[in-house]
Amino acid sequence: MSRSSKKNPYVDPKLLRKIAKSASGGKPGKEVIKTWSRDSEISPEMIGYAFGVHNGKDFVEVKITEDMVGHRLGEFAPTRKFIRHGGKIQRELEQKTQQQ
Repeated sequence: MSRSSKKNPYVDPKLLRKIAKSASGGKPGKEVIKTWSRDSEISPEMIGYAFGVHNGKDFVEVKITEDMVGHRLGEFAPTRKFIRHGGKIQRELEQKTQQQ
């Protein structure tokens, strides 16, 4: 369910402070801003910055562009890693492709 239109988009206040601190320090996007706030919505002030979004194990670096405004930070840091569908048939197909 989406957030009510009466409320503004949710951005973690601590994340906003980190952005302001980084902006006053120098060029935006120079250093990675680490965050655990996957539910924060990307706002126009964040364009050009690099965020380290935590996926449960490590931080995935996400460089913010104009296309990402309105999405959530967690959408760009997947939490699950797809290995492959296994089985005997799959192994046979892989061996055939390696031999060719």
